[in-house]
Amino acid sequence: MSTPKPGASAARAAALATLLWLIAGCTAASQKPPAGDEFFTNPLLTSGPDPWVTRDGDDYFYMHTLGDRLAIWKTRDIADLQHAEHKTIWTPPPSGPNAQSIWAPELHRIDGKWYVYYTAAASGHDDDDHRGVFVLENDSADPLHGEWRDRGRINTRYSGIDGTTFSHAGVRYFVYSPYVGPDSVLAIARMSDPVTLTGPEVTLARPDLSWERQGGRQILEGPEFLAGPTGDLFLVYSASACWSDDYALGLLRAPAGSDPLDANAWKKSPVPVFAKSPENGVFAPGHNGFFTSPDGKEHWIIYHANPGPDMQCTPKRAPRIQPFHFGHDGAPVFGKPAGPDQRLRKPSS
Repeated sequence: MSTPKPGASAARAAALATLLWLIAGCTAASQKPPAGDEFFTNPLLTSGPDPWVTRDGDDYFYMHTLGDRLAIWKTRDIADLQHAEHKTIWTPPPSGPNAQSIWAPELHRIDGKWYVYYTAAASGHDDDDHRGVFVLENDSADPLHGEWRDRGRINTRYSGIDGTTFSHAGVRYFVYSPYVGPDSVLAIARMSDPVTLTGPEVTLARPDLSWERQGGRQILEGPEFLAGPTGDLFLVYSASACWSDDYALGLLRAPAGSDPLDANAWKKSPVPVFAKSPENGVFAPGHNGFFTSPDGKEHWIIYHANPGPDMQCTPKRAPRIQPFHFGHDGAPVFGKPAGPDQRLRKPSS
């Protein structure tokens, strides 16, 4: 996520430069040569922080942080995003609680409707205290068509970022990264409908490990739910500041049959499960999502990363995908981030 360092004019200047670059280059075509019909290489685009993919039948829908608007890409070939149809679906109002810093969109299909959850900040107050998660709703069968309605801010207890939702055992939940004191933590709540939280918020994890505190801030963010093959529940999250090369993915695990609201049921991996690979030319991998191949046989992770060290939290973070599997213990095994010279076979159809 593009969490700014609070109170720093340099950070605000960097954020403005980032936004201008996003506007100019977010859809620029990659200059690398094609890898062939069956294979591809990462990254998928030259720019695309906080990427997200959801699949509906044979269609993939993709989003990433643009800063000043929300857009959706639609394609049957997720490895060829540079040629995908795409459309701006929403621009923020000139003032109000969701007027700027439009980050980390996620597109979800729930009960026959489309929802986009995104982070935004209030006009005149681009800081942590005025940042929240908002939602749009669309009744159309195709999210590139129909009317997107602003359903407002999710009624979270705290200001925060990176909202996501999942359903388990017939109950829908919302997870996000609230600001609690000096920390960004992970919290969960039950939902009464796709736009409303009900009942208490429960803090599931805090940045209490050294590798979660790199870059000068204590940050857990970008939570994503993953159902295990034997019923275990997983939350994969990003840790440390996004401007650190040591930005990496962590893992929470709850055994089958657990109540997702029971904080004691979730156990944290003591080490990152997906981290930088200098030998592969991949730094600060994070802000992931998950999807399956159209035939349902393959599991894939999407994430952003930098192609070199010390590149910090800018649009140079580009979207990448690679397959993963579940190990003998039922936990996901992501391996190392694939380098730009590694040819990967496209998702099976």
